[in-house]
Amino acid sequence: MSTLAAILMLALSRAEIIARFKAPVVTQAEGMVRVYADCPEDMRREYQMPVASFAADTVKMLRRGLSLRSERVASPGIVLYIGDVRTNDASIVVRAVTNGADVVTRIYLRAPGYSDIERLRLEVIKGFYRVVRKTEISDADAIAAYRAADPELRIQDERRRLEEWLATGRGVADDEEGLRLMRRILRPGVAFPRDVLIFASRLYLYPPQHDLRFAGRYDCLSFREAIAFVKAAPAIRPLALVKAKEMPVFGGGRGPALSAAADAYMCFLLELAKGEKDADGLTKMLDDADTLLNVAFEEAIKGEGVVQT
Repeated sequence: MSTLAAILMLALSRAEIIARFKAPVVTQAEGMVRVYADCPEDMRREYQMPVASFAADTVKMLRRGLSLRSERVASPGIVLYIGDVRTNDASIVVRAVTNGADVVTRIYLRAPGYSDIERLRLEVIKGFYRVVRKTEISDADAIAAYRAADPELRIQDERRRLEEWLATGRGVADDEEGLRLMRRILRPGVAFPRDVLIFASRLYLYPPQHDLRFAGRYDCLSFREAIAFVKAAPAIRPLALVKAKEMPVFGGGRGPALSAAADAYMCFLLELAKGEKDADGLTKMLDDADTLLNVAFEEAIKGEGVVQT
């Protein structure tokens, strides 16, 4: 105990001293996080559990982000101390202390009601990496680690990289990463406007080889053009059958509206491949599918990422 702490203890009544020594210790995150509260009971009640939960939730998210199993540890790696200052002191004092082969991060919140929450989160993240990765990371690395572990923030960052790549062909995503992001369902059950536009960009038929042309002159055909050319270019039918199987893959998992549109295009392509419907019947099916796609796009703009049920 420091000299200052001893002086402060002498200023307290005997009952207050006993009450503080009896202050419960909160341990969470399978023992990795421990929180002490050397403060009056009302402050313990108000801040100790919320601080413990905040730190533990951050640790659990980082574990999930790194695909680490939750295992109980013998001693805490992140120890927080709740002080009793009631003024607006937002400062957070951090000490990384070597304990044998391990490093324990001690975080002191002098005035927990005014502590800088974002600073606290960064220090917990850095403490986690000292324990788990045995390494020191910068504030920037801590922010990146948290954004990569948090599902919502990771989606935002991946969408931003995808948007930059689609808009410029460059940006922070290279071609391989850009194609990977296009194939991913960034959030199950949700269609963003960009998802619908990417789906729409796939509504074309291409020759089986790059050096071939439809009707000797077209590099690709829209579905509507395919209706007009199917008699002159019979190779369209097997290509339509292959494309039909791709539609649920391209449109599935991104909400019911886009899924319905994908199913409608699949049915159209299957009929185009069969060759039994006339041009008017195929056109009607394609018009219906286009209408559903417009609905999906409008819902995506309206919801802008709200989960559709």
